Amino acid sequence: MAATFRTIKDWEVFVDFKKEIIQLREERVNLQSEVFSLKKSLKKEIENREYLEGEIAKLGRLNIIGQLAAGLGHEIRNPMTTIRGFLQMLQSKTDLLVFQNYFELMIEELDRANLIITNFLSLAKNKPTEIKRVNLNKLLENLFPLLIADAYSQDKKCIFQPGKIKEIDIDSNEITQLVLNLARNGLEAMQPNGCLTIETFMEEDSVVLSVKDEGKGIDEENLKKLGDPFFTTKENGTGLGLPMCFTIANRYHAHIDVDTGPDGTTFFVRFPRPCDEIE
Repeated sequence: MAATFRTIKDWEVFVDFKKEIIQLREERVNLQSEVFSLKKSLKKEIENREYLEGEIAKLGRLNIIGQLAAGLGHEIRNPMTTIRGFLQMLQSKTDLLVFQNYFELMIEELDRANLIITNFLSLAKNKPTEIKRVNLNKLLENLFPLLIADAYSQDKKCIFQPGKIKEIDIDSNEITQLVLNLARNGLEAMQPNGCLTIETFMEEDSVVLSVKDEGKGIDEENLKKLGDPFFTTKENGTGLGLPMCFTIANRYHAHIDVDTGPDGTTFFVRFPRPCDEIE
């Protein structure tokens, strides 16, 4: 039903009323937009806080592991070396050949324990040693025959696609350890005939190492735990390989990012270029 106005005053009142309604609607829309923006900002802050709390907890666990490693690593290794030596000596005796499999198993378990201690000691290091300016491609070229052998033994393939990159300041031994861990994890994630692809390329002021497998990907729940000490999905895993990779990367202010899906997983390690190399 249309409104009727008896006087001009009534019309003016009606127009003012309509203006107020329009203005209130505009204010409501603006408030809704502000509320939405605040909710989005608050959600991001909560996610950032959760991430930081997770990183702090992870660093705390790594610090405990480091202290344990520094205090016990060498003391445990000495008697283990003695035991391994005697086992090898007994293994060579003719009258004990019937126990050959037992000796091999014991030596393998000692070597496994030694590997765990080695990883502990790697996590315990505070600073890298023997830092030199290195071309990552040359390091990978020297390492590639070993990776091919690992892949071949598992009926898998490995290819290396070097890009044109700048030199970076690293400890070659530590980065070799990082590459081996990422590559072997990738190989273990794949079925036979799978292919592991290792690439290097430039990305703004970063030298990027990419390690891509053709596995089934990483579950979202497990993805959140990557880098946590002792977390592993492998039957005989120690859960120290990836934490060691993250620790090594942190020493060089490098970042490790993960892209995963049903067609495989890619680990990106982004090394910053030396300050005097940045144009």
